[in-house]
Amino acid sequence: MDFGPLLIQILNAVQYGLLLFLIASGLTLIFGVMGIINIAHGSFYMMGAYFAFTLTNLTGNFFIAIFFGAILSVLIGSLLEWALFRHLYKRDHLQQVLLSYGLILIFEELRSLLVDDEVHAVAVPAWLDYSIPLGQIMTYPMYRLFISGVCIAVAVALYVLITHTRIGAMIRAGTSNRNMAQILGININMISRLVFSLGVALAAFAGMINAPASAISPNMGMQVLIISFVVVIIGGIGSVWGALLASLLIAFAETFGSILLPNYAGMMTYIIMAFVLLWRPEGIFKQ
Repeated sequence: MDFGPLLIQILNAVQYGLLLFLIASGLTLIFGVMGIINIAHGSFYMMGAYFAFTLTNLTGNFFIAIFFGAILSVLIGSLLEWALFRHLYKRDHLQQVLLSYGLILIFEELRSLLVDDEVHAVAVPAWLDYSIPLGQIMTYPMYRLFISGVCIAVAVALYVLITHTRIGAMIRAGTSNRNMAQILGININMISRLVFSLGVALAAFAGMINAPASAISPNMGMQVLIISFVVVIIGGIGSVWGALLASLLIAFAETFGSILLPNYAGMMTYIIMAFVLLWRPEGIFKQ
């Protein structure tokens, strides 16, 4: 029996789930620590993809482009938090949604002015541009395995940061109770800026690392925004580990649902969300 097709689908689900985790982990941290509903989060994913396209063309090297793109993402995240989002901590969610929606429009207009409205692509680095055999006749792109490996490395680094560092302890405290953390002497404003910058960088990095594996197109951020919020709802607000579990759960449901139940594949994610909300409204991992 040839297990190649099954293994390919498993690898596709893992790669999609890990990439979704990078996007959603930043979103859940921002909402958990800052209490900010940021519907512009998908725009940061799009921004990363266009950084990869533009900087690769300028430098001629995809990995140099990622390096400078990550630095730019952190700077942009820090600037946005300082200029805009820090003024919204004590305001209602409607104002947060309106501000972040305005950012979506600004990012889309800037993309159109600075690049264009065409679909673009980034070439796979030459040393990763090959496939490995799986089963008797199937092959799998090495770059997709590379994406999974990089996402795992980032997830491990995030785990170490949050659970084994002083800054991570302050982030956890801010997630549990922002006001109490401030009373205990934690500079919650500094932590908020750090978390927002980290969230922007994670989403942008996901866009950069996935650029050679998918098309770079207008409004691509909206395609991941809704599913990222679903991940946060299923995993639990503020829980990075909940985001990881929810991302993999959704990825496997969508990947195998499209094969086993093709007529209902688009509903699988929302069916899972409905069951989780009925069973545990606060999400799988409550903070």
